[in-house]
Amino acid sequence: MVLTSMTPHAAGPAATVSGVNVRRLAAIDMYGTRGTARRRRIILAEFVVGVVAMVGLGLWILIQASDLGGQALGLWFIGAGLNYAPLAVYALVLSRPGALEAELADVDAARELRHYGVLQAWIVVPLALIVFASREALAGSGER
Repeated sequence: MVLTSMTPHAAGPAATVSGVNVRRLAAIDMYGTRGTARRRRIILAEFVVGVVAMVGLGLWILIQASDLGGQALGLWFIGAGLNYAPLAVYALVLSRPGALEAELADVDAARELRHYGVLQAWIVVPLALIVFASREALAGSGER
């Protein structure tokens, strides 16, 4: 399915300074193959629960850890969990009526799913999506 739009976010996957467009990652994950309302709610819940659960678990591990390895594991969980924060924010924004469709207009959803399916691996790199989203925001504010 091909969707169409002229929004700044509808540019191709490499349209950001970082090469990972976090907003597009959230959008294509929410849309999936058909863009059902059920999937959108599930993905939004996944992102919100991801932040809370992973950061909470990381804090618990960090507090309980008595050695450097345990502390490093706790910090990893916190950093990886924080990656879900920009995804959750974008998912909330894209949950407004018509927002997701506008974001993905002129987009080949199948191609984007394949591309961003691979880029989702960045979630396991602590704070990576925070950095990418920050770079997007800074690049976007410079265009005004």
